[in-house]
Amino acid sequence: VSDASGCSMIALLHTGAAKFPPNLLSRSRQAVSPLFPSGVLEGFHSILSRKLASHGFGASMAAMSSFPPQRYHYFLVLDFEATCDKPQIHPQEIIEFPILKLNGRTMEIESTFHMYVQPVVHPQLTPFCTELTGIIQGMVDGQPSLQQVLERVDEWMAKEGLLDPSVKSIFVTCGDWDLKVMLPGQCQYLGLPVADYFKQWINLKKAYSFAMGSWPKNGLLDMNKGLNLQHIGRPHSGIDDCKNIANIMKTLAHRGFIFKQTSKPF
Repeated sequence: VSDASGCSMIALLHTGAAKFPPNLLSRSRQAVSPLFPSGVLEGFHSILSRKLASHGFGASMAAMSSFPPQRYHYFLVLDFEATCDKPQIHPQEIIEFPILKLNGRTMEIESTFHMYVQPVVHPQLTPFCTELTGIIQGMVDGQPSLQQVLERVDEWMAKEGLLDPSVKSIFVTCGDWDLKVMLPGQCQYLGLPVADYFKQWINLKKAYSFAMGSWPKNGLLDMNKGLNLQHIGRPHSGIDDCKNIANIMKTLAHRGFIFKQTSKPF
């Protein structure tokens, strides 16, 4: 930029401009737009966005302003896989425990918790279970028990700042089964407490139906189809299902949908 004002503005990028609040940056952009030929300001905006990212702001300014703010700082996307067979075995036991930490402002994944769990009541996986989930025996043999995994979840939640009372976060699942049936049922069977943060959640199927006006009968497959999204990974892989949930949430948020708790208080 040859204009002296332009040089000064670019220099600001190296002297703390990236620390400006987004609303001030937006106002500054509007104020200086008459000074620049078409295209120059866009180049400046691109540089500024990259600088913001390098200073820990994460998403570009465009991403930050493209959809309304959510009610939560973080969404914790969760999707269990459990022992299963036809007819169903009892009790079912969690064998895959994935969580994605989704930033409520950018709707981007910031952190991942992912562990496999060794079942103890029915330690041998059935062929049906392996075919459905893709989880083979060697992936659960020698893995921590559910009690140990829950302890590690709590450590991860603390490390990620999610136990801070000033931080608003909520779990998101595809249906109510994971946190209404599976986890409390297995914890009751094993005599384990259920942490309070597992007692409220957003059922993505309900959120999708509120946003789109139709119930996703086939879960993630219907939601991806309804939003023209490609399915990520393998169906019934816990971690892949979480990635699909996160992608659907991001798409709905960009359309202006505000996510709210759907579970009833325990």
